[in-house]
Amino acid sequence: MLVLVSGVLASRHLFGVGYFSMHDDLQMMRQLQMEKCFLDGQFPCRWVPDMGFGFGFPLFNFYPPLPYLVGQGIRVLGFEFVDTAKILFAISLIASGLAMYLLAKQFFGRTGGVLASVFYVWVPYHAVDVFVRGAMNESWALIWFPLILWSSYKLISDPPSPRLRKGTVRWIIVLALSWFGLLTSHNLMVMIFTPLFGVWALIWLVYYKAYNKIPHLILVGLWAFGLAAFFTLPAVFENKYTHIESAVGGYYDYSAHYASIKQLLFSRFWGYGPSVWLEADDGMSFQIGHVHWIGSMVVGLYVVYRFIRRRKIDRLIILGGLFFVSGWFSAFLVHSRSVFIWKAIYPLEFLQFPWRMLALVILSFSVLIGTLVYVFPRGFKRLGALVLIVFLVAWNWNYFRPNNGKLGPLTDEEKFSGEAWKIQQTAGIYDYLPKAADVAPTGGYYGLAEFMEGEGVIGGEEKGTDWFEFDVDVESELAVVRINNFDFPGWTVRADGEVTEHYVAEEEVWGRMWIELPAGEHKVTGKFEDTPVRSIGNSLSLVSWLVLGGVVIYRRKDIFT
Repeated sequence: MLVLVSGVLASRHLFGVGYFSMHDDLQMMRQLQMEKCFLDGQFPCRWVPDMGFGFGFPLFNFYPPLPYLVGQGIRVLGFEFVDTAKILFAISLIASGLAMYLLAKQFFGRTGGVLASVFYVWVPYHAVDVFVRGAMNESWALIWFPLILWSSYKLISDPPSPRLRKGTVRWIIVLALSWFGLLTSHNLMVMIFTPLFGVWALIWLVYYKAYNKIPHLILVGLWAFGLAAFFTLPAVFENKYTHIESAVGGYYDYSAHYASIKQLLFSRFWGYGPSVWLEADDGMSFQIGHVHWIGSMVVGLYVVYRFIRRRKIDRLIILGGLFFVSGWFSAFLVHSRSVFIWKAIYPLEFLQFPWRMLALVILSFSVLIGTLVYVFPRGFKRLGALVLIVFLVAWNWNYFRPNNGKLGPLTDEEKFSGEAWKIQQTAGIYDYLPKAADVAPTGGYYGLAEFMEGEGVIGGEEKGTDWFEFDVDVESELAVVRINNFDFPGWTVRADGEVTEHYVAEEEVWGRMWIELPAGEHKVTGKFEDTPVRSIGNSLSLVSWLVLGGVVIYRRKDIFT
């Protein structure tokens, strides 16, 4: 209950009427596109119709869909898009606290679990993610970090057995679903979290000499990958068909976004502006949190003292040492002195902003804080935890609110009309702009098709999320028709039921499809179909989910009791 109340308090401004400004102000638009996919029968949703200046966009072929899939369930309950987005943000805060409680309670008991949980929710970077950046997917990724660590520990520490114990089955499923959650929440968080998880699993395998659990962990990895394959496979293998280079150049060059020691450790600055090239002009906060980093130093000293006194390594020393190193190493990666590491490890450039590593910092330091229950004098553990919690919440209270401290009036109708609608159609267009386009469009969508050569009449235009159709009466001997839809692998165009070749003309810098038609009346249709990679991903996911359902039914007593 304390953890739940803590999450609700941090989310308090999300329960009012209206909306708030944020950097990534596309949450309602993405939810709308997901809903259109559901209503149109496109599942899994990949191509969305209204973004990319209205020329369509392979958004959910690459952008993790989990928060918006959950959001669709909220929409079914009758909530407006405005409220759905706020509820999803609130879930990320509350659920991350509950997840951290499960992890920390395993090692520090209930008091330490509550302490670590509140610190995880009320860390400044959590407020940055929700109320400044509006980073829905990254905020959701913070739910899965503790769940993955907790369920993997439970799996590894479960006593060996000649057959799968009921606990082992349970933790295999929970761990696989947790990894699925992370894989479908945020691509980059998977990349930065996986090394920590690898070290974590290796340490406990050695500590418990549980080498017989290695096959179980491999099974979990394969199963989680299968559950998420419908998204993960295309996201990995088809991003070469987009302008992926735009994600690491210009403003998104990581070398422009390091934070200073002052910003990380000492500054109390709080703003709602962007991260910019010059440190002095940054409009947002990158602070780790004074109570968090000071508390981590106290725990570090305690771990050293405990080791010297006991002369043996126990769980607390392992936990403290791992997360102390993980937290401060991640903090180091946010600073410009770590540039040699960024240059040496090529994939790191796709993080774009070094300060994304703060996600691991807050995870590590929040776990460390739970250790303080062993530092407090006997009989004062709960009192000491309560004092720390009250101080932390009061110290960071004003961070957990929108700009100007209140929500502005906004309805779905206002967000999805006029200039606001145009902004959402064009925002983020270079994120996944198809390679067929040399440059992003500079004008809006103004019709499904048009004659480029020849004469005739076009009518009967209809368009869904992943399909279109129109009638063409060609009055000249030959006509060239441009379809105002981006070309991208999977689009198939048919004329009178027969597949017809489509192409992107040399002069077509916006990447739209062109076709040629002879004289006469024609019915032209287009469908965004699965490529081999998508088909394999869909099949793997279908089989994986069916297996999950079968295991849950067959071993339900072992899992739920």
